[in-house]
Amino acid sequence: MAEKTLEQILYEKFNYKTFRSGQKEAIQAALQEVDSVVMLPTGSGKSICYQLPAYIKEGLVLIVSPLLSLMQDQVEKLKSNGERQVAALNSLSSRNEKKRIMKNLHKLKFLYISPEMIQFDFLMIKLSQQDIALFVVDEAHCISQWGMDFRPDYLKIGEAKRKLNHPTTMALTATATEQVRSEIKQSLDIDSIETREIIHSVDRSSIKLKVEICEGNKKDRLKELVYQLKSPGIVYFSSKKLADELASVLRTELGIRAESYHSDLTIDDKVKVQQQFIDNSIQVICATSAFGMGIDKPDIRYVIHYHMPSNPEMYLQEIGRCSRDGKEGIAILLFEQGDQYLQVRLQENSLPDASLLEYIYKYQHKIKQEQTDPKVQIAQFYVNASIPYRVALHQIEARERLKKEQLEYMIQYLFTKECKRAHLLRYFDESIIEKPEHCCSQCTAALETYFFDDEEKHSTVKSVTIDWRLRLKQLYKLDEESMN
Repeated sequence: MAEKTLEQILYEKFNYKTFRSGQKEAIQAALQEVDSVVMLPTGSGKSICYQLPAYIKEGLVLIVSPLLSLMQDQVEKLKSNGERQVAALNSLSSRNEKKRIMKNLHKLKFLYISPEMIQFDFLMIKLSQQDIALFVVDEAHCISQWGMDFRPDYLKIGEAKRKLNHPTTMALTATATEQVRSEIKQSLDIDSIETREIIHSVDRSSIKLKVEICEGNKKDRLKELVYQLKSPGIVYFSSKKLADELASVLRTELGIRAESYHSDLTIDDKVKVQQQFIDNSIQVICATSAFGMGIDKPDIRYVIHYHMPSNPEMYLQEIGRCSRDGKEGIAILLFEQGDQYLQVRLQENSLPDASLLEYIYKYQHKIKQEQTDPKVQIAQFYVNASIPYRVALHQIEARERLKKEQLEYMIQYLFTKECKRAHLLRYFDESIIEKPEHCCSQCTAALETYFFDDEEKHSTVKSVTIDWRLRLKQLYKLDEESMN
């Protein structure tokens, strides 16, 4: 396929005139039926890498995706572009919807499925009868026990691929170390010299990096920053309760259009909040890590972390939602002594310890299969996969050690006196090729002032007086507008 034709299809189907870095290489690998591991930074348009080939190759593009919200977002986006031969199969699909999809499987161009769905034999039998043009594994780092978001269900993907007669495979990720990429290839059985690795830097030079150490004033500092920074923005929390609380504070005390987003919201409320944010009806989202995957909003100007993330991969994924339009944005990490222990507690609650694992191995027949505790789910996976207890325990202990090392690296990032960008890139065995202007808070003093709203650039508002002064100013604005 000539390059001009690829450019034409890109414009006709997606309304883009040029490819972003790495996209064309990934597309060409798919068209040449070469397996690939594609690592492009968050916001670089990875979905086009598998969507465009579907308009050239015959057959079904099958996408395994871990997040229901991401899956639905991609389906709706394709439909809005005029594509009707697209569907999603996951736990939210009704029985009638599943029947309809199965009946019309041969007519589909795109099918998004959750990793849980590929464990159903009836689905795999039906899929094996289809011409699979491309088998895509999105968020492929979930396969690796060394990845930031290891999910046991992802370990079944390699087996599913074999049942589908080894279709051309594309593994997509935004942040994966060399060790993680190696495990992805092994798990998917694409670890050969023919496999094409399309690896681009995780660095996003347009996003400036700031760390601020707070001493008992973090809530006030957050209010001050959100008021002064140019919106829209995202504030990430590790606590659903705090996300709700701070969204309410921003609304009532500062008059800012803010909403919270986390796993306790209904599907309808999640969709509503996402759409209002995309439409700029909401200025700020106070969210847990559940928010952001696949959200196509190019003009997010800042991402603030109220709580430190547990690892560099997650941090880069989340700040990568900023500045997708290529204009400058800022990522601010607020830290207060003791914050690290929240992540320690979360880590302790994510993996089964030796006693729980042993109990599950001994008494699996007495335990109901519908378990919501992730620790029990992981233990059950090892039992159901017939993995020996000692092997399972060894893998879990290795995972625990890795989590501790990743958290320690984030703590080092907070306090390092060197360039913050250089420190993050070193984790991925990268270095700065060309240092951007105003790179980070270690390189530029008062970095955040470059991203204040024009009218607030010279503000002298202090955190101790922020509530009444900013509220008074907001009321004055409203009164002024009502008189015009």
